Formats: sequence, C-alpha cells, structure tokens
Amino acid sequence: MYHLYILIKDEEAPVKTTIPISDARRQLPRLVKQLQRDPSVVYTITVREEAVAELRAAQSSAEPGLAARKLLEIMARLPRPRARTRTDVASHVKKHLYGSGGVIK
Repeated sequence: MYHLYILIKDEEAPVKTTIPISDARRQLPRLVKQLQRDPSVVYTITVREEAVAELRAAQSSAEPGLAARKLLEIMARLPRPRARTRTDVASHVKKHLYGSGGVIK
C-alpha cells in the first residue's frame, strides 16, 4: 500500500511530496514537467516507506564572473593599505642581525 502526502505550501518552505519509487518511475515525465512549472516542489522518493532520494528543480547557476565582480567591488570599497618601506636586508645583514634593535644580541 502506497501513500502520497502533499504538505501545505508555506511561503518560504518548498512543497514536499512523498512518492513511492514505483510511482516515480511511471510518472517521471509528469514530475519533471511539474518541476518546470513550479520549482518550489520537492518530491521525496520512498522505498518501503523509507525516504531514499529527493527530486527537485535544478538551481539556476550564477552568471560567469559574478563572484569575481562582487569581490572586486568589495575590494574597491576597502581602505587602501599603507605602503611599507622595503628594507634591503641582504646588503645589511650584519646591521640587521647584530646592530641596535637587531635579532641577535
């Protein structure tokens, strides 16, 4: 005996429908068309009344480069880092190691 449950649609929650795997096999074209019409529907496929899979509409992918553009926009709003003066350590090794404020004392 199979049971088909349809939950009441909430504004934010998807409509969940439980359907046995044998019915899902027979009705797959109809289920796919339903997902195209209403992407908020989620079919829970059961085997012996145990949920084993969900069938839902594919999420639309973001346009290429959108994440990079958003990151660049955020970076443009951030304050610019202060320039640090570079020190040529290689030519002044002894001074940096043994001089005042040096690493080795």
